[in-house]
Amino acid sequence: MGDVVIIGGGVTGIQAALDLANHGVRVHIIEREPSLGGHMAQLDKTFPTNDCSMCILSPKMLDVSRHPGIVIHTCSEVTRIDGEKGRFLVTVRKNPRYIDEELCNGCGDCIGICPVEVYNRFDAGIGIRKAIYKPHPQAVPDIVIKDAEHCIECGLCYDICGREAIRKEDHGSESVIEAASIIIASGYDVFNAAEKEQFGYLRYPDVITSLEFERMMNASGPTGGSVRRLSDGKTPRHVVFIQCVGSRDIKAGRPYCSGVCCMYAMKNAMLIREKYPDTEVTVLYMDIRAYGKGYEEYFERAQRLGVRFLRGMPGEIIGRGGEMIIRVENTETGNMEELHPELVVLSVGISPSSDSVTIAARCGIPIDKTGFFTSVDEKVDCIATIKPGIYIAGASVSPKDIPDSVTQGQAAAMRAFLDCVKDC
Repeated sequence: MGDVVIIGGGVTGIQAALDLANHGVRVHIIEREPSLGGHMAQLDKTFPTNDCSMCILSPKMLDVSRHPGIVIHTCSEVTRIDGEKGRFLVTVRKNPRYIDEELCNGCGDCIGICPVEVYNRFDAGIGIRKAIYKPHPQAVPDIVIKDAEHCIECGLCYDICGREAIRKEDHGSESVIEAASIIIASGYDVFNAAEKEQFGYLRYPDVITSLEFERMMNASGPTGGSVRRLSDGKTPRHVVFIQCVGSRDIKAGRPYCSGVCCMYAMKNAMLIREKYPDTEVTVLYMDIRAYGKGYEEYFERAQRLGVRFLRGMPGEIIGRGGEMIIRVENTETGNMEELHPELVVLSVGISPSSDSVTIAARCGIPIDKTGFFTSVDEKVDCIATIKPGIYIAGASVSPKDIPDSVTQGQAAAMRAFLDCVKDC
């Protein structure tokens, strides 16, 4: 039975890997980040149940790490794909980690002693990390990575590591995997809110993105789960969510709905109301798209908790005298309203992964005009591509929520399994 290569170690790739491995197929997960988990690992809760995100994801990550039929390639990327269905040759480049993965036990002593603090991409910009670090406490594999760009080579981590697992030099490596099938689950990126200059992101400290807010609400995040104004550290008395930032925008070449923004804004709005009952929460929207099972009831629950939904989109955020002003027309009443929020959260949309074009070129498959991967038939077969043996799944195909991504990952796994069986 042939192997299967999965490009992407988010929840879609993880589910596909587990399904295949449990059917006796050897699986290789290729993940460019130091840990599995993808964007789901950054989230606090999931809608519509408000379950802890990592309580769902972490057990799956551990199952993957312990499964004898799954090989994890972190800090890695696919550089070349040759061959055809049943006989693919996948060239994988492993980038330097500067850590001996066999020796490191993830104790974290080196992290505690490192004197360098830099921007933490996992915390979406509102937290810091060391020059040697783990992306988050539940990282899989549970080992550190050294950031050679910011390391000052003070030598403290070498001295404290009793296992001598930290390398001064690491040039990476390259390997070739023989595979019967390939599943692309490369996930998504979030829209760069700085492109919408009218909202003052990066200009006003108390205008943040929804992903930054997720890290702020997360108990393992930089603020320990408390909602704070970045300008003064105080709890905001009025929070405004602005929807469709980087979605449904024809002029920006993003005509599609990102599918999840309405729901995650409701979720975060409810979490604020539950944790800070005195904080006013307003959601500015064009349309509420609560399309999934239990989603409409979730919307009604948010309203009962006191979240105000104001139908209208602001033209800009005005900064004046240390405060922010939002003027917006309430399109349900025709009245102009003026809001004075102390924290503004921009609900940014989903974009194709930054490496989707490169992956598509190496696989010999097309992408659509918005940058997402294209299936052979969106109505009949949304998993298969024009290249036999290569399948696509999750948010790399189109914006979708976690349940839909998991379902599509399972579907892709079964298609790949059939290829492996036929290859026997």
